[in-house]
Amino acid sequence: MVLLLFFASSTLIALFAFAGDGSTPWWNYPGLELWKFFNLLVFIVIMRFLLGRRLREALRSRSETIKRELQKAREEREQALAKLAEVESRFARLDEEVATIKVKSKAEAEAERQRLGLATQKEIARIREQAKREIESVAKAAKHELRRFAAQESVRLAESILQEEIKPEDDLRLANLNVQELGRVQA
Repeated sequence: MVLLLFFASSTLIALFAFAGDGSTPWWNYPGLELWKFFNLLVFIVIMRFLLGRRLREALRSRSETIKRELQKAREEREQALAKLAEVESRFARLDEEVATIKVKSKAEAEAERQRLGLATQKEIARIREQAKREIESVAKAAKHELRRFAAQESVRLAESILQEEIKPEDDLRLANLNVQELGRVQA
């Protein structure tokens, strides 16, 4: 149908162009050539008819895409504004939060100081008790060592005195005495 319309318009243009007395009619004036404009008009009408639906569909889909993107942009803007409001409110409360944190940290530091003081006192008491026990243990060991030393020295001193004082005759006499005593114990 479109081709038929095209051929019909071309034929009409050709008839108008070549009809007449041999002079160039006004519609075929060089440079004006009305048939070219008519041909362009027919081409535009045909293209509009052929591409009209596709063009409408493309424009409609593009319009819907733009609407969706606009809606998405509005939603993102609203979210951004909500976040901005939240950040601004947090920023407004920032001084309060800083003051609260300072008070809380001072209280925690004081509590930690007291806890460390108590722990230090307990540790000092424990170390004192341990040192006291160690001193007592060392003192007992020293007393024991001193007694042992004193006993050894007493025995050594007694031996040296006996060796100097007892003569061989005293030794013989003591040996006889011991033998007599052993004889009495057996009898």
